Amino acid sequence: MIKNNTHYVIVAIILLCVACNSKHPQSGNLSLFIEKGEYKQASEIINQELKDPEINTSKRNKLLFQLDMMKRIEREFSLTKTEVTEQLLPYFGDSAAIYLPLWIKNNSLENRAINGQTGFFKNAVSNLFRVDEFAKKRKTKLKGESVDPLVKYCLKHTGKLVKMTSGVGELIHPVNNTFNYTIRVKPDVVPAGETIRCWMPFPKEANSRQQEVDLIGINTNVYTIAPDTCLQRSIYCEKIAIEGKETVFHVKFKTKSFAQVYFPEKMDIKPYNKETEVYQKYTKEKPPHIVFTDRIKKLADNICGEETNALKQVELIYNWIDFNIPWASALEYSIMANIPKYVLDNMRGDCGMQTLLFMSLARYRGIPVKWQSGWMIHPGEVNLHDWCEVYYEGVGWVPLDQSFELQDSNDKYVREFYRTGIDAHRLIVNDDYSQELYPKKIWPRSEPVDFQRGELEWQGGNLYFSDWTYQMKVNYE
Repeated sequence: MIKNNTHYVIVAIILLCVACNSKHPQSGNLSLFIEKGEYKQASEIINQELKDPEINTSKRNKLLFQLDMMKRIEREFSLTKTEVTEQLLPYFGDSAAIYLPLWIKNNSLENRAINGQTGFFKNAVSNLFRVDEFAKKRKTKLKGESVDPLVKYCLKHTGKLVKMTSGVGELIHPVNNTFNYTIRVKPDVVPAGETIRCWMPFPKEANSRQQEVDLIGINTNVYTIAPDTCLQRSIYCEKIAIEGKETVFHVKFKTKSFAQVYFPEKMDIKPYNKETEVYQKYTKEKPPHIVFTDRIKKLADNICGEETNALKQVELIYNWIDFNIPWASALEYSIMANIPKYVLDNMRGDCGMQTLLFMSLARYRGIPVKWQSGWMIHPGEVNLHDWCEVYYEGVGWVPLDQSFELQDSNDKYVREFYRTGIDAHRLIVNDDYSQELYPKKIWPRSEPVDFQRGELEWQGGNLYFSDWTYQMKVNYE
């Protein structure tokens, strides 16, 4: 059985901080209860600690955050064995009971022991049909072959883009976008009269692929747009909670976005100048998610071998991830201690997870790579999305989208489009991950890695995703 230890590292630092000099003898058992997934007992110990009249603010906040982390994990692994079995019955009938133990053992149905029960990831069943070949074939047999509308659209669309470009990175296919973004805080999750602080995504302006950024409106008179130098860019505002009513935050803005395509043979790549700031910054480790562990080093060297050409190494790493790491719905990043490790342990991951693995492997091999994320805004397929950019000496930053994969085409440029190109259907919000918001957030974030949905808090704590909803609407001109 693949044992998932991702939350242990997250809690370890907190436990060290709160266990020292404790007046409560049970505190020594806290780490053991958490390791075993006995969150009820762990919560009882923490709640007892919180009753200490002499507890300092720092320790109190760390304990509250630990309670929050356990709740996050419980939300992610909310499906019961009975519920999973019911979802499998239409495909496997009574045989589901036979296959279930194997899928639990090999973690094809992602699970975790919580409070003496097996809790399954809320998207475990849909992921099963992505990562298990037997299950995938069974579904195809019963439901027929399905084609992802986004895959179909991109194949056709990139075919057109390839014909529009000379392949030297010029900006093509401008698209004017108008965005309406709304966050609704559920009634009474914050006491009436208290101030809710809200950060919503706002477009970056430094990238040439995203121009003419303009705020059209926001439903408050006082707001703060983060400087474009902020690598995770937001627009911040506040509202007072009203008893029994939603608190609504809304912003409207527009951009002009461009596609950009490079044909590999037209990229006049020079040897890296390893003394430059760009090279040194974007080839280094960035814990906890970009770390050159022995596992990462060995895998990167096995993939690339003796190859020294940067473009060829990128091709080898991109293709290896494409062939070996299927896209799958992901856990919230806040409960994963090291995302590339999780990906390799489970051999699956979503767009950001695949991207962080690519970045780790490429940076170790001395290839500068930086994170980029925001939203994919393809017609009818608006969603959160992560990708990256690779720096080639003599060329500059070249976009790469790992999760959009090699396409099913005999045209080389179409097939390999997303390895050295990107379409215009993007909203760029972030040029790095795990950056401070502006103004600084007081409580720990709901999503400490990425910033796309937004962040909210009040003086009493963070507002997690279960406390509010979000909606992005995009109009194209």
